[in-house]
Amino acid sequence: MRYFVFVVIMFSSLSAGAWGMIGHRVVGQVAEEHLSETAQKKVNEILGTMTLAEVSNWMDDIKSDSKYDSLRPWHYTTIPDGKTYKDITPSEDGDVVQGIKMMVEGLKSGELSPKLEREYLMILVHLVGDVHQPLHVGNGEDRGGNDVKVEWFWDSSNLHRVWDSGIIDSKQYSYTELTNLVNHPTEDEVTEWQSSTVEDWANECLEFRDGIYDLPANKKINYEYRHKHWRTVKSQLAKGGVRLAGLLNEIYG
Repeated sequence: MRYFVFVVIMFSSLSAGAWGMIGHRVVGQVAEEHLSETAQKKVNEILGTMTLAEVSNWMDDIKSDSKYDSLRPWHYTTIPDGKTYKDITPSEDGDVVQGIKMMVEGLKSGELSPKLEREYLMILVHLVGDVHQPLHVGNGEDRGGNDVKVEWFWDSSNLHRVWDSGIIDSKQYSYTELTNLVNHPTEDEVTEWQSSTVEDWANECLEFRDGIYDLPANKKINYEYRHKHWRTVKSQLAKGGVRLAGLLNEIYG
């Protein structure tokens, strides 16, 4: 009962997601390929014929339902320049770090109904993707780059949209092609990435902030900007998938 109450409260606090459809699917597919046999079996039981890649955009799919209109704060967190996550007071409405930790707690509890367990899992898949999109760790000044208007390959856009989907979509890979491109971590990298905390994941995004906001005066960005940041995008997608797998292996064995 406690988790039913929580999920109803949480469903009044979330918002749209990061990476766009392809990026979220990549995180889900990478995770599938790093699951333990036991965890994979449990995920299959929960999702049926659906895969982690398929359900990774569920939190965006439900935007058309008005009862989810206020599902916003759990998709991001705000860390001002010069601070880390431990220095801030998280929003009372929650944030992506709290959301991930609460989903893990709920899934570990064994107290969820089958429907809630499926929804918790789908939320977790999405939020782990979100926290690895650097502009979902905002500076508190421009709504995670949404207020930074740019011209992306000669079309009007904003910096957040460029990082959500513009860079990835402009490469024209399918999600399976992009998964194959990014999913080559070493054993040491898998161990290192999975040993870090959710707070660490948010703090890592701060490392990219200066470069992300290094824009020309005319705010026209295209090939050069994409080339400069493509390695970061690939790395963050891979880390997101490997870390999601680590959480699921921890939850389900």
